[in-house]
Amino acid sequence: MKSTCILLLSAIPHAVAFVAPTGQSHTATALSAQTSRTEFLRDIAVVGITAAATAGVSLPAFADETLPSGVAIKVTKSGNGPAPEIGELAAIRFSSFAGENKIDDVFDTQEPYYTRVGSGGLIKGVEEVLPKMRVGDRWVLTIPGNLAFGPKGRPASAGKPRIPANAEIIFDVEMVGLPGKEPELIELIGDN
Repeated sequence: MKSTCILLLSAIPHAVAFVAPTGQSHTATALSAQTSRTEFLRDIAVVGITAAATAGVSLPAFADETLPSGVAIKVTKSGNGPAPEIGELAAIRFSSFAGENKIDDVFDTQEPYYTRVGSGGLIKGVEEVLPKMRVGDRWVLTIPGNLAFGPKGRPASAGKPRIPANAEIIFDVEMVGLPGKEPELIELIGDN
């Protein structure tokens, strides 16, 4: 990243970075210099984003909301179904990653994963967010290490990668159902 920034800075003419003062008053010169700095920084940002996009570098997603705990939420799909209450059974689909290592992926399975909201069956960061979701929502969560696997991490096991201590976890989760809170299929289609 440092070399990319240096490369970007070297590609911009030096004259763009500085404005030589003219015979203007001190206040006008200061305002001109401030405007020039602002324009310069804006131009650098545009060039950097364009260069990164052209080079295929992925830029971090901006969070729609960051909770006080540090969990960042990026809404990728908004649902309009019911919201779960603590203790209710929820059907979710998810995938989770620690860096490049896939921890789990329930999007590839026929059945969703069933969990009781607030039961502690998932990592703390996910448990905090599930009650805020509605059926149909799909959110990407960035979970800080202290709300994921903590300072101990997780050792490798059969089919599961090792997760380093305090690793940030990316958790893509979709609320697909709330058994018992949704209309039963028989009610929707009838039993004739």
